[in-house]
Amino acid sequence: MTGEVLELTIELCRRPSVTPEDAGCQDLVAAILGAAGFRIERLDAGEVRNLLAVHGDDGPLGLFLGHTDVVPPGPESAWASPPFAPEIRDGRLHARGAADMKGSVAAMTLALVDFVRAHPAHRGRVGLLLTSDEEGPALDGVRHVAQRLVERGDRPAWCVVGEPSSSRRLGDVIRVGRRGSLSGELRVRGVQGHVAYPALARNPIHAFAPALAELAALRWDEGDADFPPTTFQVSNLAAGTGATNVIPGELRASFNFRFGTASGEASLRARVEAILARHGVEHEIAWHLSGAPFHTPPGPLREAVVSACREVLGVEPTADTGGGTSDGRFIAPLGAEVVEVGPVNASIHKFDEHVAVADLEPLRRVHVAILRRLAAGRP
Repeated sequence: MTGEVLELTIELCRRPSVTPEDAGCQDLVAAILGAAGFRIERLDAGEVRNLLAVHGDDGPLGLFLGHTDVVPPGPESAWASPPFAPEIRDGRLHARGAADMKGSVAAMTLALVDFVRAHPAHRGRVGLLLTSDEEGPALDGVRHVAQRLVERGDRPAWCVVGEPSSSRRLGDVIRVGRRGSLSGELRVRGVQGHVAYPALARNPIHAFAPALAELAALRWDEGDADFPPTTFQVSNLAAGTGATNVIPGELRASFNFRFGTASGEASLRARVEAILARHGVEHEIAWHLSGAPFHTPPGPLREAVVSACREVLGVEPTADTGGGTSDGRFIAPLGAEVVEVGPVNASIHKFDEHVAVADLEPLRRVHVAILRRLAAGRP
């Protein structure tokens, strides 16, 4: 087994699969799993590639979930080595996607092969779901596949997501939920005019400033036992023509909430609208909920992941709900237990992204240990 996960990770990282491109990654995985007896199903939508590989004929479905797409690498000159020419330096494999999450995809793929060879008559069904639309809009990826699964009455019982969850060492943190993400695109209406005649204009910047100050200072909630307090952040703010003597006619702002279960989507929207109304801000808002919060309480999956990390890595994982969002948000509403476990996340989305070579085979063994606990033996 030595080196197989590394070799597959390198092959995946050579493919420039910037969202929504897959660049042949899923074909490579499909060939490996198909040869091991998995049924391969394509659930593509638009430009997005989605692969579902399943072993077993009936019973509950357990899934490993990952993505083959990566974020853009940025200027190659900022990398110590080309982002799609994997290079090992100081015990680390450097490439775009090495940690997020082609190392996990390789480990999950080979763990599934190991497991079905050792347990051909396992309980239920086990499989791997991959998409090339996790880093982008996430409309035609796992969201689309989840709808297809619901339509045919095939809701997964559990799902292990390969996102890079670890903080300092492999397995020290697992994600047992994620916050919801609610975004708003705000347009504040004003009246354009000459700066020397403000009485004939209405400055949207001046109108919005007091409301923004209140929005930014507000303590939205205190969080709860499973989630930290809700956060509000403005990511883009634009107004003006570029001229110094023109009062702008409108202001546009993009903002985002990351929220748990202490505040709901509807209440956050209503509170924003109330603040804008109280300050007399003439506006329009387009809202977008990219995912609701989800949380997996202690149960079979969490127990399997924690005990696998203890057995293979000798660590006691911390369970948390931090970080951004993941595709687990589309699987959890189907009734599945969802837990994320993967490599150290310190370099994801950065120049010189990397994964520790020494972590790849142990990650494979963690996944095999999870499978043994959830699906070994006969029905």
